[in-house]
Amino acid sequence: MAADLQEIVESAADLLGAPATLEDRDFHLVAYAAHGDTIDPVRMESILHRRATEAVRSRFERFGIARATGPVRIPADRAAGVLGRLCLPARWHGVTYGYLWLLDDSGTISDELAARAMPLCERAGLQMARQARERDDLGWKLADLLSAQPEVRGQAAADLAEALPPPLAVAVLRAPGPEPRPLNPWLLPRSVLTTVWERDHVLVFPMSRAGDVVERARRLLAERSPEPVQAGSYGPCDALTEVREGWLRARVAARAAATGETRDWTSLGVLRLLRCAADEALSQAVLTPGADRLLAHPDLAATARAFLDRAGSVQHTARDLSIHRQTLYHRLRRIEEITALDLSTGQDRLTLHLALTLSPYLPPFTATPPQ
Repeated sequence: MAADLQEIVESAADLLGAPATLEDRDFHLVAYAAHGDTIDPVRMESILHRRATEAVRSRFERFGIARATGPVRIPADRAAGVLGRLCLPARWHGVTYGYLWLLDDSGTISDELAARAMPLCERAGLQMARQARERDDLGWKLADLLSAQPEVRGQAAADLAEALPPPLAVAVLRAPGPEPRPLNPWLLPRSVLTTVWERDHVLVFPMSRAGDVVERARRLLAERSPEPVQAGSYGPCDALTEVREGWLRARVAARAAATGETRDWTSLGVLRLLRCAADEALSQAVLTPGADRLLAHPDLAATARAFLDRAGSVQHTARDLSIHRQTLYHRLRRIEEITALDLSTGQDRLTLHLALTLSPYLPPFTATPPQ
């Protein structure tokens, strides 16, 4: 289908004798064809960055292109170095799916010649409508693949077998703010499926694309909001039926990521426990009353975490905290008093280390009510 759109744009450029660019209705580049060496900043921006700027979009839409059923002439902006151009809307069944742009600063494309190109635009509108429908359908199937119901997942796996051959990677992106809107699939490689599921932006894609897909999606979200994005990834999934578990692991990785960071499941270490039980149950299991009391003393809790992260090395811990060893010994005694734990024993160290590592992700400790 993409090849067909490219062919349409090249045919339009040859027919009208002008450089042509096809963009979707959000001004994202779909295809382009050169005809001579004529270019201006708008065309260059679209080709280099695969989208027009908001200022360009706002200016062009003022000429009524979104509602137009035929060619629209856009005058030049000499001050900005922008050439005059002709816009041919790509429509299908009364809906505008994109715009075919022709550079025509001298007005050499006659109305009759432009009319001859409109069937090409209708053909482009049909192809873009089909692609939009196909992406929407695949997005719904991906949502089914994440369902908690095994029979729904099984049917979705069968339906997506050709579109998503394994091995696959799963990524989750989270941005603060209101209910997330789905990413524009036209801006992602065709091998990537995306949907919004339980407030997560979920992407599923071939493992071979793992290096660039997450960063591209992160940039798309950054264009909507300046708020930093947390991202997590998991792979490989060797079967479509494993994608739901991949999503659950990727969302744990996103939860553990710092703002603006991408974490992979394999980097989480003990934080993988966040996938093993509900937060309340995990809190009951690892946050002892003593550990909970220690958390009320942030400086001591930070000292304990540094000491345990350094495997109990007084020398390294004192250096990391820029304090004297005697000060560290004094703090460690206070930590033992507050927690009722003996930091000279491995089991008590493990108990406290787990509590301090997982506590930022868990609700406060509450005593289990008697049965």
